[in-house]
Amino acid sequence: MIAEYFSDFSGFQWDSGNLDKNRLKHDVEAFEAEQMFFNDPLIVIPDEKHSTQETRYAAFGITNDDRKLTIIFTQRNQMIRIISARDMNKKEKNYYETYKN
Repeated sequence: MIAEYFSDFSGFQWDSGNLDKNRLKHDVEAFEAEQMFFNDPLIVIPDEKHSTQETRYAAFGITNDDRKLTIIFTQRNQMIRIISARDMNKKEKNYYETYKN
């Protein structure tokens, strides 16, 4: 769960453009993306490749309906700001399955 990574977490922050993009392009609703942060196992790694302006992270996990998602996010104060949410690709699924077992 997210508290293992960010002890001062207090909620989610959405940019309206990213909210619509994730729903329209990837068919991921905001509630699904948020669910993932409360389910185990959750894997969070730094996204150094895209951390030029601010520190970004990649999270791999499952929704309440066992949908495997990859989420790119940043932390702003105590808020998780979701940048991108989509289904895991094959490589990410393999990584996630290896980690969780």
